[in-house]
Amino acid sequence: MAKGDAVHEIIDAFSTAGRMLQALRGRQISSVELLEGHVSRISRYDPVLNSIVVRDFQRAREDAAEADARRSRGADAPLLGLPITIKESIDVQGLSSTAGVSARQGHRAEADAITVRRLRAAGAIVFGKTNVCQWLADYQGDNPIYGRTNNPWDLTRTSGGSTAGSAALSAGLTPLELGTDMGGSIRVPAAFCGLWGHKPTAGLVPNSGHFPGSAGYNPGAVLAVQGPHGRSPEDLELMLDAVAGPDVGDDVAWRIQLPQARHAQLRDFRVAVLPDRAWVPVDAEILAARDAAVAALRKAGVVVAEVHPPGFDDFREHYALFRSMMCALVSVRWPADQRERVVADKLARQDPFHHADVRGIRATASDYLLWLERREGYRAAWRRFFREWDILLTPATIVPAFEHTTVPNADRRLAINGQEVEFEYMSFYPSVPTLAGLPATALPAGFNKKGLPLGLQAVGPLLEDRTPLAFARLLSREFQGFRAPPGYDGVIG
Repeated sequence: MAKGDAVHEIIDAFSTAGRMLQALRGRQISSVELLEGHVSRISRYDPVLNSIVVRDFQRAREDAAEADARRSRGADAPLLGLPITIKESIDVQGLSSTAGVSARQGHRAEADAITVRRLRAAGAIVFGKTNVCQWLADYQGDNPIYGRTNNPWDLTRTSGGSTAGSAALSAGLTPLELGTDMGGSIRVPAAFCGLWGHKPTAGLVPNSGHFPGSAGYNPGAVLAVQGPHGRSPEDLELMLDAVAGPDVGDDVAWRIQLPQARHAQLRDFRVAVLPDRAWVPVDAEILAARDAAVAALRKAGVVVAEVHPPGFDDFREHYALFRSMMCALVSVRWPADQRERVVADKLARQDPFHHADVRGIRATASDYLLWLERREGYRAAWRRFFREWDILLTPATIVPAFEHTTVPNADRRLAINGQEVEFEYMSFYPSVPTLAGLPATALPAGFNKKGLPLGLQAVGPLLEDRTPLAFARLLSREFQGFRAPPGYDGVIG
């Protein structure tokens, strides 16, 4: 097979993962060639981006050669021969899994996470791991072990966090990424880099083998999920189908069979748009992008209405509960001095959500059980809501990608429409589906006047992940698609 220009005529670095798989199945390119093409791009572009921070090229070359040999024998698998990357905090045997925490520098995973095992079983070639922030607790990819990841749309800005592999996807350094999401760690980077990302229904994809978290199954960690991140909604389904299923132990008897999307045509969807919250300002250009999406939906014949879900008041109590539960989970493995330092700092602040954070950090087991009961009330409210509606459409973030900063989260402010806003309100829109464990798909929504990507999220009913994914796919045909950032050619090789 010829390389360089000849390969570029078949696929390029910004082709979807699905198109690359077609080329592999058609023997238009080998897995070895596809891998080496991405390795070459990493050598050209990643010194500036710093996105793929753990590399496993030699093992990947062996796996790619084996994938080609399997295909020559007539074998196939859903992802056979496709190079992919994994977020650094997810265990890959023999590779670093630090979550950017200095105390874990030098740690090597003893085994693959179950999601990684499933991806390998589907034929994927794991060739690297992508950057994160410390403790996965920021919307940047920056830590003392690997340094800072830059956004290919503007190197002075973050590519998002904590799944900073968004930079590699956007620049064509990887076809597909496995990330994690609790406070928007897939959806926010997708919005910042003009990509798609899917937060699966809680429990649909195993979350064992992930730090901070447990190497084993922990059913009490109800907010965090692992999920796909890519350059098309079809690619998200490819990876979701590979990793979805019960966790270790439950797989003795449990099986997962996701229902098909509620509709096959865009015009049949019933779309509710979440009304703006006066206490959570959103960048005006993001709101304009949302309105443009609504106009495109109406033009396509979709029923669209602004709807406030009953039982949620102004979402303040809902958001406070999310912040408490999130902090309870995030702080579990913090050293005592860090917990005391963070609590003292938050108690000195007037914002009520900082006090909700403190309740989470100080929570007892009894507190957490009672919060789970309150969560069930919200889950019941969503079930009623989704009897009338198929999709809830919201912004994915309150601002586009922001400039790099070393200011602590609690001290940061965002300038939004002429006013200062608490940085930590960034988690509000991600929290809307996360608290109840609903599936949500982030999707591109165009660009602002500075050329920065904008994003929305489509929230769907519990365990009906194919519905928001299908909605994102159908809307992309009428609205916005992936665009490569300027300055990055598509040449593989």
